[in-house]
Amino acid sequence: MTEKKMNVESFNLDHTKVKAPYVRLADIKEGQNGDRIHKYDLRICQPNKEHMEMPALHSLEHLMAEMSRNHTDKVVDISPMGCQTGFYIAMINHDDYDGVLSIIEQTLNDVLTATEVPACNEMQCGWAASHSLEGAQKLAKGLLAKRSEWTEVFA
Repeated sequence: MTEKKMNVESFNLDHTKVKAPYVRLADIKEGQNGDRIHKYDLRICQPNKEHMEMPALHSLEHLMAEMSRNHTDKVVDISPMGCQTGFYIAMINHDDYDGVLSIIEQTLNDVLTATEVPACNEMQCGWAASHSLEGAQKLAKGLLAKRSEWTEVFA
């Protein structure tokens, strides 16, 4: 059965054929002045089999958003997927896939040594009660343990 092509790139990805964890280049957008946004799919959990719990996901988002910028000025955004299986990482003018893997690895190592979740308060966060540093560190540790698999998208 052939499915209708969708406008959203990830809706065209057969989620039954991927093997998490992985990092894949999901899209490239070019601006009018030649800047290029590279969107990476950082899949942590196997789609439709497991998901991240919200407090851990939320804290990992805060930690990665803050700490990734210690390693590069190319990060535009790190956003969680609504399905709670991973994140999208948008980078400007950075098409070095191995470099992206290195930035993610360095950032996750920073997560492991964090003593608090950045901006985890009512003034800086829209749901400050929903955080788990321990949960975020567990996710980071599991992802780093499978670092050698990040380039293998499909089973």
